[in-house]
Amino acid sequence: MPKKIIEITVNILNNCDQFVGEPLFLAGTFNNWDTDHLLVGTIPEKGQTIQCLLPEVPSGELELKITRGNWQTLEATQNGKLKSPQVFKVQRDSEINLEIESWRDLFPKSTASKQVHTLDEYFYFPDLNVYRKVMIYLPQDYFQTDKHYPTIYMHDGQHLFDEARSIGRSGPVEWMVDELLDEIDSSTIVVAIDHAKNYELRQQEYLVHPVQGTKNPLGWLYLEDIVHTLKPFVDSNYRTLSDPWNTAMLGSSIAGLLTLYAGLKYPEVFGTAAVFSPSIWMDESNLYSYSENMLKKGTDRAEQEIYFYMGDRERRFRLMDSHNNMKIDLDRYFNWIKDSFPGKLTLHINPEGKHGAYYWQKAFEEFYLHWKSRINSIHKISNYEHN
Repeated sequence: MPKKIIEITVNILNNCDQFVGEPLFLAGTFNNWDTDHLLVGTIPEKGQTIQCLLPEVPSGELELKITRGNWQTLEATQNGKLKSPQVFKVQRDSEINLEIESWRDLFPKSTASKQVHTLDEYFYFPDLNVYRKVMIYLPQDYFQTDKHYPTIYMHDGQHLFDEARSIGRSGPVEWMVDELLDEIDSSTIVVAIDHAKNYELRQQEYLVHPVQGTKNPLGWLYLEDIVHTLKPFVDSNYRTLSDPWNTAMLGSSIAGLLTLYAGLKYPEVFGTAAVFSPSIWMDESNLYSYSENMLKKGTDRAEQEIYFYMGDRERRFRLMDSHNNMKIDLDRYFNWIKDSFPGKLTLHINPEGKHGAYYWQKAFEEFYLHWKSRINSIHKISNYEHN
């Protein structure tokens, strides 16, 4: 049944005295996040309101952002933080009120913490035969102590630390990994590996089996480079706790699927695989057969954990029908593997979660607190047995 088409009147109040008179645009789900498609008019004087009409909006959920024409000129809070998309549930002709507090380009471009460093601008991955930027987050007391730290290896490194390097479909959105660790628990090293420069190459490097559109997957080579080249380099040059119980891998979407494969193949390396919003549908039949083969080997996984996260509103290809619900794919796999996986399985579902970094920010915080609690409990048991 087609959705009802409705009219939405948008009122935008300007409470910023900068850029008055410049062109003002709206981007959102109604125009596929085109930043300069809908010209509202010019920015009014501070305290004044401008109005526009969205004439053909389908009923349901509407997301909006205010911009001056591109993702670098988005509205922001008074302290320079980007707002999440403003979400409205619309069922009938109605009015929506928005407010401009400030603009993102009035503040520094980079949001990376001072704890974030460049491990190597061009780290060589020999199996892939590529050079790739690798960033590293070091704990706040790293250079003041001789402590060793647990480590998380994360994919899609451009999106983890710095808003200036992270551009998604709905604009720049970073995971804020460094801000979270700075605030609640700066006692972990995070190694962030940039993905390839375009979607096709990223997909090729993150898939491990041939699928439609990707006939020559490179995912196993990429994982081999992490396990046999990058991790030994990190362990040799930084004070890590290199055992599997203190080593995790985390990825989302296709990189979440890749992380699941890494956990299955390398339990002696990654004691925890954090699998966020995995694109199981892209390789479903291979995943089940590979999982079955690996779990039949009898490898010691008693202390390994696979941690799954999924939003209940995540869809393949952003289609909203139930057939494309990614949670159904994960539920099916989780119910299957729980009968044969000897370690710990955790499944966290966000009922309101969609597929994207805004939701992975919170998911990372919940995973991190869970992971550190588990590490601490293992250490306490080990110390007790040793004493």
